[in-house]
Formats: sequence, C-alpha cells, structure tokens
Amino acid sequence: MTEMPVLYSFRRCPYAMRARMALLISETPVRLREVVLRNKPEEMIVASPKATVPVLVLPDGQVIDESLAIMHWALARNDPQAWLQGSDAEAALIAEADGPFKDHLDRYKYPTRYENVDPLDHRAGGLEFLRKLDAMIQKSGQLTGDQPSLADHAIFPFVRQFANNDRDWFDQLPLPALQKWLGDHLASPIFATTMVKYPQWVSGDVEPVFALEAAA
Repeated sequence: MTEMPVLYSFRRCPYAMRARMALLISETPVRLREVVLRNKPEEMIVASPKATVPVLVLPDGQVIDESLAIMHWALARNDPQAWLQGSDAEAALIAEADGPFKDHLDRYKYPTRYENVDPLDHRAGGLEFLRKLDAMIQKSGQLTGDQPSLADHAIFPFVRQFANNDRDWFDQLPLPALQKWLGDHLASPIFATTMVKYPQWVSGDVEPVFALEAAA
C-alpha cells in the first residue's frame, strides 16, 4: 500500500467534519490522528504552527491546514457525486457562513469569551442567515440545486452546532425546509461514518485508517 496522508482531526469540530466528509466521498483514505484540543500533539504543531484542526499532511510533506482547501484538494482528485459545482453563488454562500454567520454562532454559543456580548442578539443575527438558507432549500431542495453539493456539506455542520445550542428553540422555528435538510444530512451514511469515534492519538500509536471501507 502506498503511503497515506495523515489527518489531524477533532471529531466534534465542524471544520474537521466537513474535511472528513470530503475525504470520505472522494475515496481518499487517510491515517487519522484524533486530537484532544487541550493536549495537542507536538507533531501537529510542527506541521501547522497555528495548531487548529483539521491538518492534512501529504506523503510528500505538503501541509494543507484549512478545511475548505482540504475539501477542494480531495474532490479535485475524485468527485463522484459532483460536489464541486463551482458557482460563484456557492462560494459566496460558504464565505457568508464562514464569516458573518460563524461570528454570530461563536457569540451565541460562547458569549463569555467576548466582551459586551448579548447571546440573544447574536442568535437573532444567525437566524437571519438560517431564514436565507430555508428559502433557498424551499426553492431547489438543497442549497444550490436539487443535489447536495460542496456548499451543503461545508455549511450544515455549523447549522448543526447552532441548532444544538438550544434544540427546543430551533425545532420550533418556522423553518421546515431547513429543519428537514439538516435532519436529512445528519441521518446520511456519509455523516454517520464521519462521526465514528476514535481514541485520542498519542505519538507512537499506529493510526487507524479513515475510509468508507474501513468503517463499514
């Protein structure tokens, strides 16, 4: 077997989730190093000094340490479900999710990390983005068409995090298309495999292979 890339990941991180989904769907097996964020391995910090997951280290030593870049790298190798639709609208939607919506999400979920923050104000700000997504899904079934694409898989882990902060409140919102879309993605086989639990990796351990066939 040729040498595999190494992926430093944290199971509950939305950025790592979307990277893992792209690696799975592109049929790109990796050696998985599950990280505990309060005890990050030195090998990961050496590879990527910013020390945030995910980090993909390729066999030639190249390091990819941004989740979207990992998604694009994997899907450029193999994109069997045509996630890479490549539209400007799709890229702009992901940028809005990663920017303004993520800012609201962080301040809603972790208000004590910031000064002079009202979490309910940021919940309301995030809700505006959710309304936009709901209208898009009502129109086409997914965010940018009738089939799930890069945008759906890049964004839904963050909608999941937002929803789970107060699930009773979220479930009562008049956003039926968004709620069904989220539920369908959470119930998908690709997400189930993405969320399989692995033990913390410690230097010297043999890494498990993370791939669809390995998890089957």
